[in-house]
Amino acid sequence: MQKRKVDVAIVGAGTAGLAARREAKKAGASVVLIEGGPYGTTCARVGCMPSKLLIHSAEVAHEISTASSFGVEVQGRPRVNGRAVLERVRRERDRFVGFVLDSVDNIPKEEKVAGYARFDGPGTLLVDDHTRIEAGAIVVASGSSPWIPSNLSGLGDRLLISDDIFEFEDLPGSVAVVGMGVIGLELGQSLHRLGVDTLCLTPSSRVGPLSDPVIKKKTIEVFGRELNLHVGVQDLETRLDGERVHLDWVNQDGSRQEATVDYVLGSAGRRPNLARLDPAKATIPLDEHGLPTVEPGTAQIGDLPIFLAGDVSHYRTLLHEAADEGRIAGHNAARYPDVRAFVRRTLLSVVFSDPQIAVVGTPFSRLDPASITIGEVSYDDQGRSRVMGKNRGHVRIYAENERDTLLGAEMLGPRVEHTAHLLAWAVQQGLPVEGVLRMPFYHPVVEEGIRTALRDLADKLKLEETLEPRPMDR
Repeated sequence: MQKRKVDVAIVGAGTAGLAARREAKKAGASVVLIEGGPYGTTCARVGCMPSKLLIHSAEVAHEISTASSFGVEVQGRPRVNGRAVLERVRRERDRFVGFVLDSVDNIPKEEKVAGYARFDGPGTLLVDDHTRIEAGAIVVASGSSPWIPSNLSGLGDRLLISDDIFEFEDLPGSVAVVGMGVIGLELGQSLHRLGVDTLCLTPSSRVGPLSDPVIKKKTIEVFGRELNLHVGVQDLETRLDGERVHLDWVNQDGSRQEATVDYVLGSAGRRPNLARLDPAKATIPLDEHGLPTVEPGTAQIGDLPIFLAGDVSHYRTLLHEAADEGRIAGHNAARYPDVRAFVRRTLLSVVFSDPQIAVVGTPFSRLDPASITIGEVSYDDQGRSRVMGKNRGHVRIYAENERDTLLGAEMLGPRVEHTAHLLAWAVQQGLPVEGVLRMPFYHPVVEEGIRTALRDLADKLKLEETLEPRPMDR
């Protein structure tokens, strides 16, 4: 077995791992990057980019099919060429992956080790059966994998995960999507709009990542009008029925339902890739869910020379957060035991459904209702949204009572991927409600919707929207 000794060993060459490597190298540390799977990052290969490619094709199909509401006549329904849709997804996906592969190719060969790593002590890794690595500190950036609940586990090749959709040659005839979190909602709506007979089931009482009861209720109402959506499903059972899958379940109202589909798409969430690393060998303490406790500001586990970054840290499973965690972990691993805490960005999470969903800053579930004031707006009659025929949604913005400082928002509405950025910037800057209302708002734009919510917030806080005087020239 080959033996190596380095300052920093990094497990995983995704977004977080590559960011950790850059930061550790910047500090002058000797580094080795360990990867057991294909290079290319989760985002580029099976996550953000291929899903957005599929979503945009679905949006185009939907715009054409609803064109008559704008007085634009289309002869018959649009025909979706599923093979062409998925061929474009793969072609563009491979292009994005290629950019990542080019950057990995530029890493010196001696700094890369192929294989799956496992701990053999807090500062020691075994890579398969060929390499033993001793490191001053270790960054684990091993990502996450889809979790499959037991009631879906016996479906063989009739069970899909999100990765599989992008490898299909053609769109399936029918799919049951089980789990309506971010991935289930985005892919479920896209498949429906591309002509796939889509059944959407979730045992949860919500759709997407929302916790505000008003926005949760509106979200279920809006998506329930378009999709065959069943929320709060109980006693779901599945079985193979020849080349298809039979499902039966109990709805919230107690009624028993059943359906038969070509495939089931399991989207019950993702779990950190930790078990293969044998964390017990590194004396890593785990909670009741089998997960370590990581300090977000340092990316460190306790006082161990071990740092977690990216999806495996189970803090915020978002690409920009993975990059930040990689930088923090790489910085601290290279300087261990001189570990520093860094300020994390304001939470910004977006779901690319239609209408879109966003969570900014502190979500409703983590706030004390007695200490906040809420400003809100319905998009049902918002000017620009009505012009576009996208007038569906509701936004609630939270501010601290005592200092009228913005804390966060939960959002459902058109183009909230953009308006959420504006609010996230305001929250991170610690701006008061009055300060944000002094910012320019053009007319007619969807951004006026959040101005309406901010004005509602100002009224409830008994703030007066005033002009800002300029000192007179002397």
